[in-house]
Amino acid sequence: MRLRLVAGAAAALFLALAALSAQASAPFGEALAAHSKRGIVSAATPESVEAGARVLAAGGGAVDAAITAAFVLAVTYPQAGNLAGGGFALVRTAEGDFFALDFRETAPAATWRNTYLDAGGASRAQASRYGGLAVATPGTVRGLEALHRKFGRLPWGRLVAPAIALARDGYRVPPGLARELAEERVRRVLSRDPQAARLFYPQGEPVAAGTLLVQPDLAATLEAIASRGADGFHRGEVARRIAAFVRATGGVLTEADLAGYAPSWRIPFAFDYGRFRLVTMPLPSAGGFLLASILGQLRFVRGDISFRDSAEAIHLIAEAERRAYADRNRFLGDPDCVDMPLARLLAPARLAALGFSIDPVQATPSREMPGGAWPGERDQTTHLSSATADGGAVSLTYTLNDTFGNGTVVPGVGVLLNNEMDDFSAVPGIANMFGLVQGEANAVRAGGRPLSSMTPTIVLEDGRPRFVLGSPGGATIPTTVLQVFLNAGPRGQPLAEAVAAPRFHHQHLPDRIEVETGAFPENVKAALREKGHVLEERSALGIVHAIAFERDGTLTGVADPRGYGAAAGP
Repeated sequence: MRLRLVAGAAAALFLALAALSAQASAPFGEALAAHSKRGIVSAATPESVEAGARVLAAGGGAVDAAITAAFVLAVTYPQAGNLAGGGFALVRTAEGDFFALDFRETAPAATWRNTYLDAGGASRAQASRYGGLAVATPGTVRGLEALHRKFGRLPWGRLVAPAIALARDGYRVPPGLARELAEERVRRVLSRDPQAARLFYPQGEPVAAGTLLVQPDLAATLEAIASRGADGFHRGEVARRIAAFVRATGGVLTEADLAGYAPSWRIPFAFDYGRFRLVTMPLPSAGGFLLASILGQLRFVRGDISFRDSAEAIHLIAEAERRAYADRNRFLGDPDCVDMPLARLLAPARLAALGFSIDPVQATPSREMPGGAWPGERDQTTHLSSATADGGAVSLTYTLNDTFGNGTVVPGVGVLLNNEMDDFSAVPGIANMFGLVQGEANAVRAGGRPLSSMTPTIVLEDGRPRFVLGSPGGATIPTTVLQVFLNAGPRGQPLAEAVAAPRFHHQHLPDRIEVETGAFPENVKAALREKGHVLEERSALGIVHAIAFERDGTLTGVADPRGYGAAAGP
């Protein structure tokens, strides 16, 4: 079988060329694309897409390929690929039906609203970030099993096998992972844990690019999952070791929490924008709400958003983002725990009023509109997309929350644990790890799911599948998906160009537009400042892995040059 692969080495070359380029509009180089008439996978590592493409070649569907890629990412992308995290998956069947699976982590049964306060009522802020008390009940393995039971074509063991081989026999550490392990903050966190230090800093130094990284404990855990399904992780010896380790490090997760975890099938969130229909995740993912609010407002703005990098378009979109995020941060939480006025917030008349409230020449200070601050997720989520020529598609985003989770590896199990409890309003009224203050709607509740920004999305055009989209990036995920959609959809750019294009972000608080360094011309930035915006530059916004259903029947997979991922098809 011949795989059409776009790999990390090429991405690194484009990044190097981009650094030498004087073009402000393409600081990351070109997005890389692979094409196939049968199926395609786009994800964060070449190993994951190669494995997914081989599953497609063997007769597997888009769900089979996504499951395989997700398990391989748990081995080859430890920053966010995981077994002990959680996320969301959106599925389109070949028949055109949509399904949304919530396998978000949940708060253990022994947690409650004041878990992160001491006896005197003072905040224990670090407890929701590091150590056992930061660990939420993971949902990834149960989620992947639920997808397989409903849609899988190939045997479960066949889908887990590539990850087992890579954990047992090893894979070569890519330069991107080596660079992250060398970062001071990552090194400080991981070096505190003996197992993580042994794995990633074997001689006291980070593993170098090209090193063969072998993970025998993780291989054994994957073998248990292959033979026993999700029970191989959520029950038995693996679960006992996880629960014992979490409790020994100050947490409250129990074997009963692990055994009792269940993912939730939810009704997909869908809305129209012109000839396009966007289908995405409902709450507790806030991404669908934000997309609907922003795009709904943009129907009524006084100005033109058709020119991608113009100061006018950036201003209008940022103002709509500001208003949508104010609502998100004030009102939204776990739909199983909190009543929310969604119908009122997204009513056409209200969105029209918000759109008309945008001054086309002047920024509106965030202090003038009520709303809390974003309860921030770390950028190190990861996203994968898969699709087949018959119209089947999967958009899957999952995470450990922080980079490498809470920085601990369970002895004898080999998995990195999440620190997802910090995605709750761990201490309502007190800033979390991102310096952001949150409200009661997202407070800690035993069994509750924290609000999320993950936005796996499938776009239809005139009723036919057109794009599969998603990204990591914490608070910036919805605005990243939004801008790629606007570029590739209404503006008509090829998907590779739409993904590589410069991006920006506004989230109500802090009151600023984040822009990618070197992405926009100085005259555009000056015009935005004249309108009253504060700009802050940052290295990158999101890492999109996307697929286009082209009009000639070809599938195009795109890997964002901001990362070192790949796209491949049989």
